[in-house]
Amino acid sequence: MRQAPVGRAPTKPVVSQEGEGLLRVATDIGGTFTDLVYLDPETRQLGFAKAPSTPPNFANGILDAIRKSPVSPEAVSLFVHGCTVVINALTERKGARTALITTRGFRDVLEIGRANRPDLYNMRFEKQAPFVPREWRFGVTERINYRGEVEVPLSEADIREAAERLREEKIEAVAICFLHSYANPIHEIQAEQVLRELLPGVFISTSAEITKEWREYERSSTVVLNAYVAPVAAQYLSNLETALRDMGITSSLHVMKSNGGTNTFEISKRHPIHLVESGPVGGVIGAKVIGDAIGVHNLISFDVGGTTAKTSLIDQGEVKFTTEYRIERDQYHAGYPIKVPVVDIVEIGAGGGSIAWIDKAGALRIGPQSAGAVPGPACYGKGGTQPTVTDANLVVGRINPDYYLGGELTVSREAAIEAMRPIAEYFKISVEEAALGVIRVADGNMVNAIKLVSVRRGYDPRDFALVAMGGGGPMHAGALARELRIKKVIIPISPGTFSALGMLVADPKQDFIRTKVLRSTDENLPEVAAMYQDIEAEAASFMEAAGYPLERVSFVRYADMRYLGQEHTVRVPITNLNRADIEAQFHAAHERAYTFRLDTPIEFVTLQVTAVVSEPLPDLSAYAPKPGARLEPKQRRRVLFEEGWLEAEVYERAEMPAEEYVIGPAIIEEPSSTTVVHPGQRATIDRFGNLILETEA
Repeated sequence: MRQAPVGRAPTKPVVSQEGEGLLRVATDIGGTFTDLVYLDPETRQLGFAKAPSTPPNFANGILDAIRKSPVSPEAVSLFVHGCTVVINALTERKGARTALITTRGFRDVLEIGRANRPDLYNMRFEKQAPFVPREWRFGVTERINYRGEVEVPLSEADIREAAERLREEKIEAVAICFLHSYANPIHEIQAEQVLRELLPGVFISTSAEITKEWREYERSSTVVLNAYVAPVAAQYLSNLETALRDMGITSSLHVMKSNGGTNTFEISKRHPIHLVESGPVGGVIGAKVIGDAIGVHNLISFDVGGTTAKTSLIDQGEVKFTTEYRIERDQYHAGYPIKVPVVDIVEIGAGGGSIAWIDKAGALRIGPQSAGAVPGPACYGKGGTQPTVTDANLVVGRINPDYYLGGELTVSREAAIEAMRPIAEYFKISVEEAALGVIRVADGNMVNAIKLVSVRRGYDPRDFALVAMGGGGPMHAGALARELRIKKVIIPISPGTFSALGMLVADPKQDFIRTKVLRSTDENLPEVAAMYQDIEAEAASFMEAAGYPLERVSFVRYADMRYLGQEHTVRVPITNLNRADIEAQFHAAHERAYTFRLDTPIEFVTLQVTAVVSEPLPDLSAYAPKPGARLEPKQRRRVLFEEGWLEAEVYERAEMPAEEYVIGPAIIEEPSSTTVVHPGQRATIDRFGNLILETEA
């Protein structure tokens, strides 16, 4: 199987000789484009396609991408999807009418939240309104203590009284969160059973079903947000499933999760909060696969799409996770916590479609507003008039107007110039200088994002390689590497569709977490071991019920640990139950995060087991450079760099040979992206087809 040209109609559908489904397909919806990647498990080769996103009905973009690829729907054996429906429903407040049922006396937990603020002395801090107003929050009689013992039985009469009010208010979803239900969920289960009987058709979610970690505010927030988006997510996934079935796809359907794994559509309809970062994590998983293949295990993934730039850190081959994720957190707002495992990603509004504007103080700003897919950047000629980062790159010559998306989409440099003109006139500079200023501001925002996942986490970016992806990642990566003194940039095959590739190679994965505060002592280790065995038994039952063969399921153990007397924890991988080894790993992790270690007792706080189903990986060596190819530029053009206007040689990536260097200034083009090689940098193709950008010694 050969790679299909991005965006071009197939001449022959891909099917197996026996007519049975063979292909694994992944789709990723972005703000501007919908990407598709397919893998033939027999040959382990990949193919790609791309289509414009189609808001508000994003399913149409998926169907368009499938039609533009050589994939026959009947040949699909697995379909994986990355979506933005959950995060969009939350940020746009387009979820269901949601109520909360909790322990009597605790219905204001959502309102009180935490006392911590992003900036203690910020006088412009604003307290955010909870997703459930007070009149839809109900306290009922029940009490379970922290050991999981029932102190006050659940009052079924209170549940029935609340159900009557819920019916009157036309509530569409109910979240249940009782005190200490992470230790014993019996009352939540009982309340759910009564509500299902009294409120047919209403979505009901219990906190213990989503997370068994402690902290009442975070648990309450998580289950409320899950209930809030569930009806919207269920409808979206059901509609997409119907469209895919009508097209002829009969395979199992999966969704990318925030933890870097996948789940079936059916499980995701019950637990949609696990999809809050469904789209962005695909690129991180893909970066890890690339790093494992070439033997580089310290990586920073850097993904620039049409709307945002996203970055994450991989340390010694380990993707970083957090259960302290918050949506809408910034310098003025504390955000809403979601206590489920999420790949630790920083995302900013600095994509190709991000709009450049001048604030009230007269400073040039980029994003977070985006031109999106419609109308798109001004150069698209679809009605957009505001200047974007893509327009700026076109004005300075870094984008070839005749080869945008492989020549499929015609863009106008003249329209980009006109959009950029108001900024140039405001600052009394040329249009080209204004465009370079837009790029500088965007680059500065991206540098700060990378520092948030590296320097702010105790890591030196100079010790890492940068994996650049997305349509805009390779265009900006060289400048970021120079600023951060990163020695190597890795640009994988088809960077514009790379997040979809990450989804394609992601393993089905489910996390099982329990809070249990125990001192790290030899006497307590047997109890820790027994708890891990119980969690693994629960995980095995869940994965078997979901249809995964147990012989392919493996279990990975983690623990969140802290020094005695501390409030917060650091995560430690548990490879064995030797106390000395565990504590040594904890000390090292704590020192890296907080720059010190203590000679005080250590506690386990939460135990986690991740169940993983291994999937086949693509044969990346199939994308090695063509033998006998010669390094010849296809053209030369003037490009504006920091050093001024320079004559740059332009190369076609697919025609580049291995182990020969392109010396900057240069431009390397391919259908899904453009790589900018700055003066003082050089680029070459490795044996897997990756484009490697380095700073000359």
